[in-house]
Amino acid sequence: MVCDMRVLLVGAGGVGTAVTRIAARRDFLTHMVVADYDLTRAEAAVAALDDQESRFSALRLDASDEAAVRRLLVEEGCDVLLNATDPRFVMPLFNAALAAGAHYVDMAMSLSVPHPAAPYEQCGVKLGDEQFALAEAWGSADRLALVGMGVEPGLSDVFARYAADELFDEIEEIGVRDGANLTVEGYDFAPSFSIWTTIEECLNPPVVYEKGRGWFTTAPFSEPEVFDFPEGIGPVECVNVEHEEVLLMPRWLDARRVTFKYGLGDDFIAKLKTLHDLGLDSTAKVTVPGADGPVQVSPRDVVAACLPDPATLGDRMKGKTCAGTWVKGDKGWCRTRGVPVPRRRQRVDDARVRLPGRGLADRPQPGDRPRTDRGRYVEGKRRPRPRGTAAPAVPRPARRLRGSVGAARGALTRPFPQRSAATARRPGGYCRATYRPGARCFLPRRSTRVTWMG
Repeated sequence: MVCDMRVLLVGAGGVGTAVTRIAARRDFLTHMVVADYDLTRAEAAVAALDDQESRFSALRLDASDEAAVRRLLVEEGCDVLLNATDPRFVMPLFNAALAAGAHYVDMAMSLSVPHPAAPYEQCGVKLGDEQFALAEAWGSADRLALVGMGVEPGLSDVFARYAADELFDEIEEIGVRDGANLTVEGYDFAPSFSIWTTIEECLNPPVVYEKGRGWFTTAPFSEPEVFDFPEGIGPVECVNVEHEEVLLMPRWLDARRVTFKYGLGDDFIAKLKTLHDLGLDSTAKVTVPGADGPVQVSPRDVVAACLPDPATLGDRMKGKTCAGTWVKGDKGWCRTRGVPVPRRRQRVDDARVRLPGRGLADRPQPGDRPRTDRGRYVEGKRRPRPRGTAAPAVPRPARRLRGSVGAARGALTRPFPQRSAATARRPGGYCRATYRPGARCFLPRRSTRVTWMG
């Protein structure tokens, strides 16, 4: 089936420019109008594509002008409005798409408003509330609005859905974690994305969800924890930050707790606090003198104008960044002879088993002595029981786990009760097995606790 699609892309910054390069590789795209308040940025995004690429055009557009956006959608016959601007333009674009009969996609949701009396305890207007209030109108118009469909939020929510459907029967906590060791050459302070959005989400009261209590807020940068990120990034201190996942996941997933924590670093946090103390995070306009008379401008816009455009920093960035969904919960089990066992066979990739009082039992190497630990790696078939020996009184100690853990760079950690001599004197003692893509393992059948990072 051939699908022809005309798209209005609003925003030609770092994200919008990346969208054009990906869209150029998609055959279903008939035409994409790249629109930005700064026409030179829109033209630069189009000019960076292949010289033979004629499916893209650049226009100037004020994203805050709902009528102008609606008019452009109709004139260009666009099927979809793709919003790559910062969150303050969400509602004008969202409403314009609905009025023009176009589908809609964004990567951030409508802005929140803190509770007037208890901002660090109760929620006021939450992220996305204005958009969800129009859900019935979109349904009546038979149009689709995909909100929060970037990486965070977006891919992080997909990971959570996968974990809930494929890996867990009960979820204790879903925690989105974002950390990096990026540096930008030539700058002491250069956020890798919009400073306007950075200030908004970092200085607003962060939202936490708990089952039975619902959504509530805390003070900015609360509940610090050190999270060990993969790929050489290492331990990073993460703190609570306001983000859409905490508002989205509990709507469709049954979890006892949902959080979002960001690895900002002490220096970054100190600079944000200074901006706040000086009132430079405010969006309320102030009057300043200008060449042609007094000019009204918001302090936050001034800060954004003084910092480098994130779209121009790609070549200067060094290091790595990681964003993922960390899920902790229980896997369902049935009982055989009174002993809990996994409900169904699973397949896992690369396993290391931590045994009580021992180190990690990794894949055997040539020359290694055979291991007799219950949680050891076993290659090939199970060894036959020596002739004349009785069957053990307890269930078989291990079973090959089959199935699959499918996430890009996933890690599944599974502690499980172990009634071995090493733990018999310690009720609740457990082993820990960490699964990573690449190998097979045998594990004891008493396995219930699961932690997964996608």
